[in-house]
Amino acid sequence: MSKGTIGVTTNNIFPVIKKFLYSDHEIFLRELVSNAVDATQKLKTLSGAGDFKGSTEGLKVNIAVDKEAGTLTVSDSGIGMTAEEIDKYINQIAFSGAEEFLEKYKDAEAIIGHFGLGFYSAFMVAKKVEIRTLSWQEGAKAVSWTCDGSPEFEMEDCDKTERGTDIILTLDDDEKEFLEAARIEGLLKKYCRFLPVPIIFGKEQEWKDGKYQDTDKDKVINDVEPLWSRMPADLKDEDYLKFYHAIEPMQDDPLFWIHLNVDYPFTLTGIIYFPKIKNNLDIRKDLIQLYCNQVYVTDSVEVVVPDGLMLLQGVIDSPDIPLNVSRSYLQSDRAVKKISTYITKKVAARLEEIAKNQPDEFEKKWNDIKIFIEYGMLSDEKFCESGLKFALLENCDGKYFKLEDYRKLIEGEQTDKEGNLICLYATDKESQYAYIKAATDKGYDVLLMNGELDGPFVSMLEQKQEKMRFVRVDSDVLDNLIRKQDDNKPQFTPEQQEIARSLFHSQIPPVEKAEFMVSFAAMSPDDKPVVVTQAEFMRRMKEMARFQPGMNFYGDMPNMYGLVLNTKHPLIQNIVEGAEKALETELKPVNEDITATQNVVNAIRDLKKDNKELPEDKKKDLDDNEKHLDELRQKKTNIITAYAAGESRVHQLIDIALLSNGMLKGEGLDRFLKRSIGLLK
Repeated sequence: MSKGTIGVTTNNIFPVIKKFLYSDHEIFLRELVSNAVDATQKLKTLSGAGDFKGSTEGLKVNIAVDKEAGTLTVSDSGIGMTAEEIDKYINQIAFSGAEEFLEKYKDAEAIIGHFGLGFYSAFMVAKKVEIRTLSWQEGAKAVSWTCDGSPEFEMEDCDKTERGTDIILTLDDDEKEFLEAARIEGLLKKYCRFLPVPIIFGKEQEWKDGKYQDTDKDKVINDVEPLWSRMPADLKDEDYLKFYHAIEPMQDDPLFWIHLNVDYPFTLTGIIYFPKIKNNLDIRKDLIQLYCNQVYVTDSVEVVVPDGLMLLQGVIDSPDIPLNVSRSYLQSDRAVKKISTYITKKVAARLEEIAKNQPDEFEKKWNDIKIFIEYGMLSDEKFCESGLKFALLENCDGKYFKLEDYRKLIEGEQTDKEGNLICLYATDKESQYAYIKAATDKGYDVLLMNGELDGPFVSMLEQKQEKMRFVRVDSDVLDNLIRKQDDNKPQFTPEQQEIARSLFHSQIPPVEKAEFMVSFAAMSPDDKPVVVTQAEFMRRMKEMARFQPGMNFYGDMPNMYGLVLNTKHPLIQNIVEGAEKALETELKPVNEDITATQNVVNAIRDLKKDNKELPEDKKKDLDDNEKHLDELRQKKTNIITAYAAGESRVHQLIDIALLSNGMLKGEGLDRFLKRSIGLLK
């Protein structure tokens, strides 16, 4: 027997390993099984090189638990180790056995192990670790190595007769969960389900004599030849669907998939799926799994997979992605960036191919894949460049257009006097029906933009597409949305506008989190008398506040609406002219006082034109007259408001406009219904 101290640069590395090296204690099992697979793969490599003359048939890795003894054992029939190799690879922690082996057998790409630090992950859960090993080399002696978690170890010959290595862990008292068969099987399926060597854990069971009983057949946990490692030409759609449901159980069939297979300038295989999202609650990221030579590493792949593609699902396998010692955290370098760029190009090329060769199929699936494409275009500049070629726009008639085709479709009718192409859109065909109908009656086309990301998406398109603007169909009256000539001046005099503004604004019923501003437009006499609009800019800012931090102040602001009066509509003209005539006597002295007071205010303000300081008496005169002017204007507003309260047509027109916009509810709706019934009597 020999004793010694493990060669480390700190007095005791084990507390460091337990606390910092690995984020989850469960990873110890992945590391030990991966090392066992490495040892097995190395034996195959030696056999292929002619150095090992024995049989490589039936190579496997066994995992066993013994609850009574409190042990967990990982066994392989790989290359094993000599005493000298244990001293070199185990007793000197920082040395990786895989590095020296790869230096000699440069083509042995299947070796993934970091035997050394990976092995020492066992001490996260074990109070004692024993290695029993017999090397493949002729004449080698079996060796036992034992360590209790201190820097001291014991090494001696042992009676092991079969080639390979057994790692026996005596578990800590607070780590007994790893003696439960269900826990170990779950971890093996999580981390080792696609390893290239059979992983055996227990026996298959059958129902016999009223209970499940073990059979003589080994239970193989893994699939040694996962789908992504096979050639696409050898696979059928059913194979891809079966594999998808294996990694994403309880999901609908995916929309389609992309098989990645490249060996230069880096090695990368994998299958990326476009899942079918039924609602916004289904939108999840981090559903792409990263493997390194078929060993599960992580599903935090944002360094490898561009953010714009993180909504996709599937697997990626590459030995060229650098990992830290625990294999759990990706390191960003030039190779990773190349892989990320390749994945983006491959996904974009596949989408472009489907859009070009199967346009009907692409249109049929558009509403399902739209969120992936829009998210990708918003998040990744390279993907956006490609996406502009195949992204579709859908109109309210259910027809689909590529961007360039849609530009050609509407440029004749929807180009304004400044040469801007105006794309009208709706977000709800039902609630915005009246606005859509008005637009289509004028020969305009209206897009349907009702997706979760359509708001940011149209803003991005406006930046990418020269002289193209998107405006929601209810954001203004049509003549203002697509201005083809200078504004038509409202036909009302300033006095009539003031009366009309007070008439209608004073009678707008309370609407939660909404403010209104009355304006005028000289529309057609056949157009609606009153229209509710919501300005594009402010509405879009509020929508963007949902996606961008730092814009919360927009989200907290009330919704701003316009109540637009059609000055050419006979009903509006009749109401305003009637009010002007009915209030003429009462308003005349108020208007005269307003004019006189305004003249005094203007005269005093003129004294300040040369930046001269006003004398104190003039300052007081200015304050007094401005206050009196406000009181006179309020008096005028009160007179008009009192008149408006008895003008049922004003109430009716406002309520009809609100109702058509889905904004008349509760008490306001009840009053409207009663008033409407009264008008029928």
